[in-house]
Amino acid sequence: MSRSVSGRSRRVAYLMSWFPAVTETFILYEILELERLGIEVEVFPLFGRHGTVRHPGASKLIARAHYRRMVSWALVSAQLYWLWHSPLRYLAAWWMALAGNRHSWGFFVRAFAVIPKAALFAREMQRLQIEHVHAHWATHPTLAALVIQRLTGLDFSFTCHAHDLFMDRTMLDQKLAAASFAVTISEFNRNMLVELYGEQAARKVTVVRCGVDPDIFRPRPRARGVHVPVILCVASLRDYKGHSHLIEACRQLKEEGKRFRCLLVGDGPLRRQLEAEAERAGVQREVEFLGSRRRNEVAALMARADVVVQPSVVAASGQMEGIPVSLMEALASEAPVVATRISAIPELILDEETGLLVPEKDARALCVALLRLLTDRHMAQRLGRNGRRRVLQHFNLRGNVVRLAESLAAGAALPPSPEEAASTPEKLKVREGRTSRRLRQRMRIEKSA
Repeated sequence: MSRSVSGRSRRVAYLMSWFPAVTETFILYEILELERLGIEVEVFPLFGRHGTVRHPGASKLIARAHYRRMVSWALVSAQLYWLWHSPLRYLAAWWMALAGNRHSWGFFVRAFAVIPKAALFAREMQRLQIEHVHAHWATHPTLAALVIQRLTGLDFSFTCHAHDLFMDRTMLDQKLAAASFAVTISEFNRNMLVELYGEQAARKVTVVRCGVDPDIFRPRPRARGVHVPVILCVASLRDYKGHSHLIEACRQLKEEGKRFRCLLVGDGPLRRQLEAEAERAGVQREVEFLGSRRRNEVAALMARADVVVQPSVVAASGQMEGIPVSLMEALASEAPVVATRISAIPELILDEETGLLVPEKDARALCVALLRLLTDRHMAQRLGRNGRRRVLQHFNLRGNVVRLAESLAAGAALPPSPEEAASTPEKLKVREGRTSRRLRQRMRIEKSA
């Protein structure tokens, strides 16, 4: 067995809902980097594959991932095994999961799929001599990890990102209590967890930021002279991504006589609606919907974009961004960036230093910021250079995965790194009060329930 960065042998099971998922490149490349560091990773997707786009590097993991059907003799056999050998543990796991999710209809219903699959995976993990389980997302994958722990005694940890914290935190306190440690991707998220769960979260939750490969996303010569500027947005077509406000900003740019092309990379349930909005706004020729693209294609688009924009919003459901990886990719490519001042985005985009921040749902502010970067080449270059330096220092895939590997090897949260300890809290806080107020109000309601 290979040795991890700490010198200890370690075989880890990774649980996630879908693998691969085109919008979750951070999981794919995290696993590949962990394996490069010497940690053996077995991939256990709960629900199968998602989408048709395959990013480079995914094929070898797909070939050995543990895809299991819901209706199969293997699944039935696993239930019978636990009923015969550990009936109390098996029935207690069902009771824990169903009782814990009884107030969340979606989670309750999905538990009837998650628990049997977790029981099957538990048997396979025993055969593979898995030493630790790590789940991505604090929802169904972490419930599966908790069930596996109850059946086998295996330690587990989990990474929480965005919707799994901001929308439905059912059983999160129990998952945190049972986990060896938890990872989250921003100080914003960690502060929220500490406010919710106190000392337990302060002790167990560590920040490991998502990262990008700066050798793939790197600066390249951009178009000079007379050309039609390219505005690029890489995001799934969902309500919290805020595309409607970008389309309106494009309408205003066109009204002011500015020539441009706005390329939208990504797909999702709002595609037809957004295409209709672009047509009504009269920018159907300027705004192009490119669909989902592979990582190398995104890197090429980043390299020639004049501006990268992320018009994210806090949706009515409470859904919002963590820190979009596409913004890290843009900064690594030295592309100037416009983003909204919500959630943990200001931990990456420092206003007027590594990009421009604007209020959410403000198409006029988006338009003005885009116009500034399209007309002031010197400022655009300065922000791009600063942005790449910030990514290299704080959002570098290899450096950040080393920290995760050390936590996995130790089976516990690591203390803050010197860089984290030296960070000024004022700079890392969300400077737009609206998001924080909404979260505090939701948390008060949850605590009093």
